[in-house]
Amino acid sequence: MSVIPKTMKAAVLIEHKAPLVIAELTLPETLAIGQVLVKIHFSGICGSQLGEIDGAKGEDKYLPHLLGHEASGTVLAIGPGVKYAKNGDKVVLHWRKGLGIESETPHFTWNGRKVNAGWITTFNEYAIVSENRVTAIPVDSDLEVAALFGCAVTTGFGVVENNAKVRIGESVVVFGAGGIGLNIVQAAALVSAYPIIAIDLYDNKLELAKKMGATHVINSSQGDTRKAILEIVGSAGVDVFIDNTGQPAIIELGYQITKPQGRVTLVGVPRKGNNINVHSLPLHFGKGLSGSHGGEAVPQVDIPRYQQLYRIGRIKLRELITDYFTLDQINDAIAGMRSGQISGRCMINMR
Repeated sequence: MSVIPKTMKAAVLIEHKAPLVIAELTLPETLAIGQVLVKIHFSGICGSQLGEIDGAKGEDKYLPHLLGHEASGTVLAIGPGVKYAKNGDKVVLHWRKGLGIESETPHFTWNGRKVNAGWITTFNEYAIVSENRVTAIPVDSDLEVAALFGCAVTTGFGVVENNAKVRIGESVVVFGAGGIGLNIVQAAALVSAYPIIAIDLYDNKLELAKKMGATHVINSSQGDTRKAILEIVGSAGVDVFIDNTGQPAIIELGYQITKPQGRVTLVGVPRKGNNINVHSLPLHFGKGLSGSHGGEAVPQVDIPRYQQLYRIGRIKLRELITDYFTLDQINDAIAGMRSGQISGRCMINMR
């Protein structure tokens, strides 16, 4: 087995609503059953991490801990029992469970203090991850783009394919045009939905949504969004409304303006205690309201499928990567996401 590095640089969440701390952590000396050591090359930042930083789901019992769930890397070592990854493999790191063992979670030390980590973290130079959170990809893969398969692509495409089950010619509203929302737009275009309406607060994101296949865009900070949507789709309403914001008012709007047999799919998660208020009667007559868990993606099945689409030029992924940062600049990247300055997916380059 390869030698495990003694230390690594990582971004640590110490307290909520505070900048991440760049720290030098000490790694465990050995890998446990089912663990895989990966050198991270590129890591995306997902809105989920912003929610973790903000404590959106409530009390966090594991502070301080590491973050990140979307990356590409190279396998440096494997623990006992691992059979789906081998030394030298190029891999996608993903938070949805794939093949192999679900290991115990690792922990690291920082000035004598324990730092927790989940089954996958990617805001770190090296990652000790569970075998079932890595999927091998061809050695000649574009590693920048490959990181997107960890969440942004698999979730976005899975939402369209598995959750909303969008059909040819159906109207689709995508509220929130971030990394996942842009891939939802692209997947809706792949299945020939029409119209595809992207909605966001920022014009730079809406311009990118057009490139990904949106037929119409609406800036929700300007004018009456409900009226603008219905002017496009007609008074009968929308077939499919997909919310990426987790804002109760937006979820309720989607529920109100979908057709009697329309579907509302929730990708964004409301903060704990922020409940939605809907009239449930339409649910008895065909209206659908459901949540998505990573698009119900199956990594070992979906990553090769979507990667093939990229290789033959059927989908755009490099265009989604609009900004690059180093690990030392990760708080700048997070600030850019919050402000809307970053239009697509930003990448943390750790090669």
